[in-house]
Amino acid sequence: MSPTHYDLIVIGSGPAGEKGAAQAAYFGKRVALVERESVLGGAAANTGTLPSKTLRETALYLSGFRQRGLYGVKMTLRDKVTARDFLYRERQVQHTEHARIIANLQRHKIDLFNGHASFVDAHTVRLENRGAPSAILTGDVVLIATGSHPFRPPVFPFHDARVYDSDTILNLHDIPQEMLVVGGGVIGCEYACMFSALGIRVTLLEGRDRLLTFLDAEVAELLTRSMVEMGVDLRFNETVASVAVTPAALTATLASGGKISMDTLLIAAGRSGNTDTLALPAAGLVAAKRGLIDVNAHYQTAVPHIYAVGDVIGFPALAATSMEQARVAMVHAFDLKYKTRVAPILPYGIYTIPECSMAGETEASLTNAAIPFVAGVAHYDANARGQIIGARHGFLKLLYAADTMKLLGVHAIGEQASELVHVGLVALHAGAGADLFIETCFNYPTLGELYKYATYDALGRRARAGLTGTTSCQPLPGLGAPPRR
Repeated sequence: MSPTHYDLIVIGSGPAGEKGAAQAAYFGKRVALVERESVLGGAAANTGTLPSKTLRETALYLSGFRQRGLYGVKMTLRDKVTARDFLYRERQVQHTEHARIIANLQRHKIDLFNGHASFVDAHTVRLENRGAPSAILTGDVVLIATGSHPFRPPVFPFHDARVYDSDTILNLHDIPQEMLVVGGGVIGCEYACMFSALGIRVTLLEGRDRLLTFLDAEVAELLTRSMVEMGVDLRFNETVASVAVTPAALTATLASGGKISMDTLLIAAGRSGNTDTLALPAAGLVAAKRGLIDVNAHYQTAVPHIYAVGDVIGFPALAATSMEQARVAMVHAFDLKYKTRVAPILPYGIYTIPECSMAGETEASLTNAAIPFVAGVAHYDANARGQIIGARHGFLKLLYAADTMKLLGVHAIGEQASELVHVGLVALHAGAGADLFIETCFNYPTLGELYKYATYDALGRRARAGLTGTTSCQPLPGLGAPPRR
């Protein structure tokens, strides 16, 4: 059988693969998309982005967390929540997303293949599926969008049914009484919060001395305090040396010598690229550390007609950025004269409780670069909408250039922070300054008003420091006083 030829072969149907395939097909290219799993959508639809965020909302709903103390009534977890209760809505969202992806591929007339893809040479891909003969596809361009999988440090006994990683946690059999989460990165913090909201006794180990070092320090500090108030036992500068398994419990011995016993263990130790089975050397490629693929600014690999995008190329490994990388890669591959770059300023959303979000510079990055800045802060509990929704914690922080008052960074923690940040993100892309928020009339009562009052705060701090529009000064961290709780 002669191979079937395509303008583009896409390997992987997650956000990057789907959008890359659709981008090329929209401009008339003949596209084949290969997915090895029985369902489409990759980690974003099946084990990561959408499932974890759906579980967060489920935990908040089942626990009545948002209503606690709001109307003078103490809310508690209703009855006995089962794993089926917890996972029900997540399964519904998954099925809806699968149907959406299939409809999108059909609308763009993309040929879908199910099977394991491996390179025969730089233009040829073999598909193998259990119980079916192998097939050969050839393509002018190949897009690798195979995603990633959880890294499993050998110290942990993953053969035990009580030990989970960030993918397998979705197969939780029962709601446990206690859980040890190893790793205080984004995934570890998100799951620690949602399980704690369900009333599970959660211990979180982090090998560094603070959570999420890329976040604004004051956002990370408030998140830490909030998690402790929820009941999370946070332990910094701690790692696991060994784990003892008995029918009664799992007991972790820490590098510091301490011991922790629990009935469930969740390991959030980062992720590795899905490249092991691709036979990359046959295409002239070699994977880097943890299975990642190196690319240039156009997302080309060392073989120019082979592109790679999404988690398989590493940081930032976000669904939103993966989609954009794929679109940009395909525009370059086929010279489509359309979208030529991924946005230079990216938003980050961390779906902890409370959620955190940011875009642009941090106080630390501005200080390290010796860029004079002034910070302005507005608090949820001083905002009418914040009071209505019962937000005791939370704030919006804006960072402005001290001389021009151009917006440089946006940082939020609190309810809807990942939505709120987009107002500032658009302002950052537009190169806007303080006048934008001072002159804008925001709906009342809304969290959007926080932008106006954070800007007033920044202007007030600037005036009290005696700065003018032409003043040149050193970074002034004192103008960004620690926010109130």
